[in-house]
Amino acid sequence: MLSKPEANEYAPYYKGYVNNVPDGDLLQILDIQQKETMSLLKDLRDEMGQFRYAPEKWTIKEVIGHITDTERIMCYRLLCIARGEQEMLAGYHEDEYVKRGKFNRFSLLELLHHQSLVRQNTILLLSSLDEEALLQRGKANGSEMTARAIGYIIAGHEMHHRRLIKERYLGSDNFQGKDE
Repeated sequence: MLSKPEANEYAPYYKGYVNNVPDGDLLQILDIQQKETMSLLKDLRDEMGQFRYAPEKWTIKEVIGHITDTERIMCYRLLCIARGEQEMLAGYHEDEYVKRGKFNRFSLLELLHHQSLVRQNTILLLSSLDEEALLQRGKANGSEMTARAIGYIIAGHEMHHRRLIKERYLGSDNFQGKDE
């Protein structure tokens, strides 16, 4: 079972993500999260995936694409660090990735399927690592972190965005997207 990382295993920027992850088996948490996200969004009419709660904010489809892209990037970092990479791993520009991802051309179910496959690979990668690899330190986006911390950041990042989807998108007075 993966235990929560210490505060010195990640940059302060990620503290909110890590703290949002409940105690328990991280692999189970990641699996349950995926099912909860699918359950939350699978019954939305596809056109509602284009909903923005405010001008210049991402659509629901773009949020799902962002979650998936971020998990892909974080898994790459996790793999590199677990394998002992000592070079600084690059950051990325999330707004530019969302813009170039053109996620609105996909159906919600396609995006959720992509996210599910990426999550399955995250779980497989984490489950394949021993304690030495999980505690390996490396550098990404200008700060030092452990492979273990990245697993928790992935989980916390999805939780953060799912909460925003519930509150700002599905909870908006202007949102009317569930199939009746």
